[in-house]
Amino acid sequence: MPRFSVNASRFDPYKNFRFRLKWDGRYVAGISKVSALKRTTEVVEHRDGGDPTTMRKAPGISKFEPITLERGVTHDTEFEAWASLVWRINNPAGAQIALSGFRKNLLLELHNEAGQIALVYKIYRAWVSEYNALPELDASANAVAIQSIILQHEGFERDVDVPEPAELNVV
Repeated sequence: MPRFSVNASRFDPYKNFRFRLKWDGRYVAGISKVSALKRTTEVVEHRDGGDPTTMRKAPGISKFEPITLERGVTHDTEFEAWASLVWRINNPAGAQIALSGFRKNLLLELHNEAGQIALVYKIYRAWVSEYNALPELDASANAVAIQSIILQHEGFERDVDVPEPAELNVV
């Protein structure tokens, strides 16, 4: 079976540097890095008394690793606004968290070299567990100031309704 069904002559896998992230129905500006989407399933070992001296293995509890989003610091407040739904300073006791809206479903799009959407992953019920407003500041450095959020979530899946894009042959 070919690696690509629509673009049978394509050999190279997709690159990791063209992507966009969407929440609340709109793209989030300036995301420069997204950590890996990772699921781990624990192994449950067991053995019956009459079995040979080897263990049997079965799948146990699955968990989804947190996702880290990074972007350059600007005046856009999307990261801070979402993080503030989980905990907000100076709110009265019992009102630090917005229980009705702190979870979001996300769409992570991977694009091919031509900028066409190649793959989409749905990320479910994410919320901000860590917010880094500013990095360490260093007057001797020559770098972009990066802010980040770490998202806990309850799973992801590939959107199989997104077809492989027909790539254009430019000569």
